[in-house]
Amino acid sequence: MFLLNPPTIREAESFSSLPARYRHPRRSEWSKANQGGREIDSFLEGPVVDDAGNLYVTDIPNGRIFRIDPKGDWDLVAEWDGEPNGMKFLGPRSLLVTDYRNGLMEVDLRAGDVRPYLPRRNTESFKGVNDLTLDSRGNVYFTDQGQTGLHDPTGRVYRLTREGRLELLLANVPSPNGIVLSPDERFLFVAVTRGNCVWRMPLLEDGSVSKAGQFFTSYGPSGPDGLAMDIDGRLLVANPGLAYVWVINHRAEPVEVIRGTAGHSLTNLAFGGPDRSTLYMTDSTAGEILKTGMSVPGVKDHRTFEQI
Repeated sequence: MFLLNPPTIREAESFSSLPARYRHPRRSEWSKANQGGREIDSFLEGPVVDDAGNLYVTDIPNGRIFRIDPKGDWDLVAEWDGEPNGMKFLGPRSLLVTDYRNGLMEVDLRAGDVRPYLPRRNTESFKGVNDLTLDSRGNVYFTDQGQTGLHDPTGRVYRLTREGRLELLLANVPSPNGIVLSPDERFLFVAVTRGNCVWRMPLLEDGSVSKAGQFFTSYGPSGPDGLAMDIDGRLLVANPGLAYVWVINHRAEPVEVIRGTAGHSLTNLAFGGPDRSTLYMTDSTAGEILKTGMSVPGVKDHRTFEQI
C-alpha cells in the first residue's frame, strides 16, 4: 500500500471487559469452525449504542446480548440458542439481530424475549447472515456470509424493503461482512473479509444496483469486518487480522489508523457518546471493549419506527 501522505496513528484505550461471571471457556461447534477449535469464553460483536448512552454487544458462540452502561458495567439482556452477530435498533426498546443460525431475529430489550423476524427466504435458509444497516426509508440491508470465501465466492447481500419484499443485490461476494451506507445513501459499502477489501456499490433511484467496484484494499491474515461512517463521509473499517481501524477518505486513502492490541482481533465498531464522537470497538480476542475520541461524529443510525 503506497501512500503519499502517511496516516495519523493513534492507540485505542480500554473501556470495559467482560466480567468473570460471564466467562466460561469451552470448545463449541462455532469455535471449531471459526477459531481453530480453541477454547473461548466469548466472541464479542455487533456494537450499537442507545439514546441513553448504553452500549449493546453480541456474543456469537454463546447466543448472548449484553448491555454496558456508560460506567462500563455489564448486564445480560437476552440469551437464546443462536449465534447473534450484527444488530441495529428497530425502535427504542427493540433490536434487529443477524443470527447466523436462525436468520434475522428481533429482541425485546424490556423482557429479553427473542422472536423470528425473517428466518428464511421462500422456505430456503440463509447461508449465515452476518451484519446489517437501515436506511432513512426503513429498508434493511444485510449480508449473508456463511462460510464463503475465495474458494466459494457466493456470499449474498440483500435488501428487505419496508413492505416486506426481499431483494437480492449481490450473489458473488467472497465473504460479505460489515455493511454501511454513505451519508447521502447513494452508495452501499460492503466489507469483503476473505477478499481483504471493501466493495462500493451505487444505489440507483429506481432501487436497482450497478457497477459494484472494489473501493479499498487491505492486507494481512484476516480482512475487513465491521464498518461505520462519519458525517464527513469517511469510512471506518475494522480490520481483525491487523487489530486496526482504518479511517478512509473519499479517495479510499487511509487518513488515520486506530490500533488495538497487537495479535488481538478488532471485529466491529460503533459511534456513541453525547455527540456521537466516541468510537467503541469490540476486541473479540480478549472479550474487551476499546474506545477512542474522534474529531468527526458518526452518522446517526436510522430506525424503522421513525418512519411509521
